[in-house]
Amino acid sequence: MNKKGFTLVELLVVIAIIGLLSTLAVVALGTTRAKARDSKRLSDIKQVQTALEMYYTDNSAYPEGSGIVLGSADAACLNASGFGAAGCTSAYMGQVPADPGTGSYTYTQSDSTYTITGTLEGKVNNLEGTFTATPSGITSATTTP
Repeated sequence: MNKKGFTLVELLVVIAIIGLLSTLAVVALGTTRAKARDSKRLSDIKQVQTALEMYYTDNSAYPEGSGIVLGSADAACLNASGFGAAGCTSAYMGQVPADPGTGSYTYTQSDSTYTITGTLEGKVNNLEGTFTATPSGITSATTTP
């Protein structure tokens, strides 16, 4: 008697292997997404820094403000008047980026400098945790050489 087909044990083994592989793929994808958001955060901050340097060149000062959440309705663009609502004319930055996750970028100006703070989900370019951007660069409390 020649029966063709799979036994129940063979089917259960194949289903278990497929489940294990899909679980590993989902975990790896989640880590990749966090790294992508962190890379976007650093790229966003570098773009904001460039716009702030152009503003400084024209106005000999950085935009005034303390605790401004970048990318919010009140800080959607940057022009000669500083941060403002969307639709700025003659903008240094037509759309100020917001954090791609659930966090935020906070801008504070004091004297002749500024700080922008945000939080990374993982480690990128030797930066991790809360980062601070100033005219001299981007650092974090856990920066490693």
